[in-house]
Amino acid sequence: MIKVGDKIPEILGKDQNGNEIKSSVYAGKKLVLYFYPKDMTPGCTNEACNLRDNYSELRAKGYEVLGVSVDDEKKHQNFIAKHELPFSLIADTDKKLVEEFGVWGEKKMCGRTYMGTFRTTFLINEEGIVERIITPKEVKVKEHAQQILG
Repeated sequence: MIKVGDKIPEILGKDQNGNEIKSSVYAGKKLVLYFYPKDMTPGCTNEACNLRDNYSELRAKGYEVLGVSVDDEKKHQNFIAKHELPFSLIADTDKKLVEEFGVWGEKKMCGRTYMGTFRTTFLINEEGIVERIITPKEVKVKEHAQQILG
């Protein structure tokens, strides 16, 4: 499980186009690495669109944005196209990254228990070190960019 003060792994996974994403590409930049449960669901759409709508402000403050879910590349392509997302999404279909970051686990909804991703955001500095974690209880999907910039 990745904690504040930890360096993030070099290989983050593959994006919506099958390109390998490495953390070294973001060296010298701050990174918003946000994990979310599922493309096209209301909460995840609100979160992605809030980050999209505030993307220029995030970039102006030195942040790059990268989303992660266990959806496949095709679902990510559709999600990006439908909502005109200006950032990449990692298709963590093997659940390697969600497990490494400690955001995969048992969830309960409507009396059902299942395995899923806990909505969590890691703010990473220019050296690839986690500076802040916005936990599932703290994330506000409709004002997430303001939480990051706050």
